[in-house]
Amino acid sequence: MSDPTVVLVHGGFVDGSGWRGVHDALVSEGLRTVVVQNPTHSLAGDVAATRWVLDGLDGPAVLVGHSYGGAVISEAGTHPAVAALVYIAAFAPDAGESVNTLIADPPPGAPVPPILPPRDGFLLLDAGKFHASFAADLAPAEGRFLAAAQIPWGVEALAGTVTDPAWRSKPSWYLVAADDRMIPPPAQRAMAERAGATTSETPGSHAVYMSRPDTVADIVRLAAKAVTA
Repeated sequence: MSDPTVVLVHGGFVDGSGWRGVHDALVSEGLRTVVVQNPTHSLAGDVAATRWVLDGLDGPAVLVGHSYGGAVISEAGTHPAVAALVYIAAFAPDAGESVNTLIADPPPGAPVPPILPPRDGFLLLDAGKFHASFAADLAPAEGRFLAAAQIPWGVEALAGTVTDPAWRSKPSWYLVAADDRMIPPPAQRAMAERAGATTSETPGSHAVYMSRPDTVADIVRLAAKAVTA
């Protein structure tokens, strides 16, 4: 098998630019890396955007998803180009599940993401709580910028259900962010175990892909090496 292309899929409230550190770390070692810019209006639309990128590849892909991007790669990952999946503090829904169903019953004491009531079919995080909830290990100024630059997340994206989760048929890796206040770490561990993923854990907020890009790049490299071995 030829060297795979790494395809990076972002989550809700942000865009693909947050992958810059991971992208640069992988490219510096010769791994071709592309970033999907999901509209985040609906799961179906984001899956289509991801598959459009996969259609343009001339070899295998390692498909990487952060947060809601995990739902996207679970559905899009059945594409024949995809050789492996990597979840970064991400949702990993099973058939019939959505982000909504996975967050519907948080365990007692779990942090509750500061999601504001929907407006015109879209969601935002409370800007004043964004840094502490999403990106506590980034500089406060960076957290303020991310809050100001939020991408509205479509209610339909959260409600979109996965039909055929790729992790059931393809190898997967999962990086748990131990200090995450958006997706509780115990929920991350449970999803990783259910998927049979090769799992590792690191200190880090939900924005671990930005705060610890080298750690994230390490697990992506493991997946890339495994599929080319």
